[in-house]
Amino acid sequence: MDFEDIIKRAYQSVENLENKGQLASYIPELARVDPTKFGVHISTLKGYHYGFGDFAEKFSIQSIAKVLSLALAYERLGGEIWSRVGVEPSGTGYNSLVQLENDNGIPRNPFINAGALVICDILITLLDNPKEELLGYINNVCSLKNIQYSPKIAASEKSVGYRNMSLCYFIKSFGNIENDPDEVLDFYFDLCSLEGSCQDLSELFLFLANGGKSVFTGEQIVATIKAKRINSIMQTCGFYDESGQFAFKVGLPGKSGVGGGIIALLPQDYVIAVWSPKLNEKGNSYKGMKFLEAFTTLSEVSIF
Repeated sequence: MDFEDIIKRAYQSVENLENKGQLASYIPELARVDPTKFGVHISTLKGYHYGFGDFAEKFSIQSIAKVLSLALAYERLGGEIWSRVGVEPSGTGYNSLVQLENDNGIPRNPFINAGALVICDILITLLDNPKEELLGYINNVCSLKNIQYSPKIAASEKSVGYRNMSLCYFIKSFGNIENDPDEVLDFYFDLCSLEGSCQDLSELFLFLANGGKSVFTGEQIVATIKAKRINSIMQTCGFYDESGQFAFKVGLPGKSGVGGGIIALLPQDYVIAVWSPKLNEKGNSYKGMKFLEAFTTLSEVSIF
């Protein structure tokens, strides 16, 4: 498949669209990002790499990082993790408190904010130095080792993170947060502050396209069945309450972040990462979603 030609055609078809989205201005640092940025990078299991546009520029990956925290927690804890967090689409916004009341403090899935907070709590229990060990785990997976926390973005999120604070303390009231909520929130804000480029991300997530095995070291990062299940959760829950639309229009497992990034993968083939900071009304990259729809339409390949 001529990925270079397909990416260029998809990029050009989207580049000049009216960018109707909005920056994630509720996080002060994200409100300062250049809204015209637009980049894409693909990495394949056969060693092909290609980027276009602003693919080498770092950005805040935000909720894309929740896939990585889940992978580490799932690998360490195993199936017990699903007694603490579900695997169903939420049907509500990523920071909604509504379902927690009815579900007795069990978040619907690990990619909404409530679910990611529970995953952070699990890692704090399992790891001696959660922040350092998670960062080491992430950079062990990719060859470039460029992923880092952003203290500036983490501080910015903490300054306005009242809804996440409410979520964490509310879950604590049901007994599904074991550690100090302030410690969990501190870890969560750092998790969401991770920065990387489209190139970084397309390489980083190759292990999930490769049955859980690193293409760089041969190490089994997560068991094959766990990689399959993580991919299935990305397919059904990776785009909040727009996950059904993404499955319908794009047809790949993926995950978005309010920094404007999206990763998507075709098992046994490739990972593609796209970044455009303006978000649609569901909190997903406006141009990123349009690009990936064009990409799979032109390639005529998806998981379906």
